[in-house]
Amino acid sequence: QVQLVESGGGLGEAGGSLRLSCAASGSIFSINAMGWYRQAPGKERELVAAISRGGTTYYADSVKGRFTISRHNAKNTLYLQMNSLKPEDTAMYYCAAHRENLVVVTTADEDYWGQGTQVTVSS
Repeated sequence: QVQLVESGGGLGEAGGSLRLSCAASGSIFSINAMGWYRQAPGKERELVAAISRGGTTYYADSVKGRFTISRHNAKNTLYLQMNSLKPEDTAMYYCAAHRENLVVVTTADEDYWGQGTQVTVSS
């Protein structure tokens, strides 16, 4: 089993920055890729960014050029640097991880999830 714990959410201003962290523990060796999802009220959970163990990344079009995903394998920690925040970035952000040897999988195929951290961006 793998446990994921997010931190770093909170209130940000439009144009500002926030940094999310996700600490992983447990059977870390089984994880290939990790990612950040978000879910706004009344909307489906969507993939924001993902990164493989080797560093290959994926970004949703809505965050390209503004968000940066990274991982520190030795610290078992995943990060999401969010710059140029917009009110539409407001959502619950979830860390996820999977064993499949793909950078991106469907939401249903993610093996592990964190509890989420709220990000609210004021205009």
